[in-house]
Amino acid sequence: MTDKLTHLDHQGHAHMVDVSNKNDTKRTATAQAVLFMQASTLTKVIEGGLPKGDVLATARIAGIQAAKKTSDLIPLCHPLMLTKVSVDINVLSENELEVLCSCSLAGKTGVEMEALTGASIAALTLYDMCKAVDKGIIINNVALLEKKGGKSGDWKKADV
Repeated sequence: MTDKLTHLDHQGHAHMVDVSNKNDTKRTATAQAVLFMQASTLTKVIEGGLPKGDVLATARIAGIQAAKKTSDLIPLCHPLMLTKVSVDINVLSENELEVLCSCSLAGKTGVEMEALTGASIAALTLYDMCKAVDKGIIINNVALLEKKGGKSGDWKKADV
């Protein structure tokens, strides 16, 4: 790893990194977001009892779509040809949902931002679809859990 911020040129100006000389390698990343909500809200999510319809399916689709559109949202991200995006939503407790977004490709740059964007937007979609019954939902613990491939190698978040 380097101490240098790659998105800054020698004068400190923001720029898009030139990756044309990098080799294509398989790259993957997984990110998470955790939602805390009332237990009654989570029950409605699981049982399909919310007025906006299938909350989990909509959140999964939103996360996939967001991962594919990351370069439209984050100015210095490269547009990527993702080969896989998955969004999994797991119940952690009676009032806690975990969103996991995993992205992969064979390319010149990593997919960490795509995984983080997918997890974040899936979580925001869950909030949007549940806010009619629970405006106090908290989204936190948005984090990269793991990345594989590329020049910097593999990385995994240490358990805290």
